[in-house]
Amino acid sequence: MAKFKPVEYSKEVKAEGKKVTWPSKDETVKSTIAVFIMVAIVALFLFLADQVMSFFIKLILGL
Repeated sequence: MAKFKPVEYSKEVKAEGKKVTWPSKDETVKSTIAVFIMVAIVALFLFLADQVMSFFIKLILGL
């Protein structure tokens, strides 16, 4: 089993962190807006699908 070396590990983490390309503020805002729009579309679709299924189930069962 390999020995855990905290100092070496922290140096490697710092080196890897420097390689990361972080998104700009503009990219982050656009991505966040896109996510909220997609969540709203999926929520609306699921709501409508649920309402349609509920209607047909009630129609079939005679409730």
